Amino acid sequence: MDRSRIAALLAQLAFWGAAAVTLILAVVPESGRPPLIPWDKAAHFLAFYVLTLLAAAAFPRRPLLLLALALSAYGAAIELIQALPIVDRDANVWDWAADSVAIGAALLPLVIPRWRAWLGRDR
Repeated sequence: MDRSRIAALLAQLAFWGAAAVTLILAVVPESGRPPLIPWDKAAHFLAFYVLTLLAAAAFPRRPLLLLALALSAYGAAIELIQALPIVDRDANVWDWAADSVAIGAALLPLVIPRWRAWLGRDR
């Protein structure tokens, strides 16, 4: 197995591990201790920023728009799960918005060079 295949496999393992941890932390009841990141929206932003970077590394041949849509849907699904009565958490559309903003922020540096190259072709 070559190095690029090993790196892709490690990135995929890191992505799926981080996605699982994100889901678990989102659905387990909050304990009485103070959170690591005091502002909830910042925690959502950080989690989905990291998930997006890992997804871009793990699935380099997937279109970035597809990754963005899938990750945003994952954030929405987490909020829907939190809305279930059996889950002792509060769903919030602004949490999903923070997730989606993070996805865009993480992908923007990857998209800008493509836009510049595309725009440069027309000159």
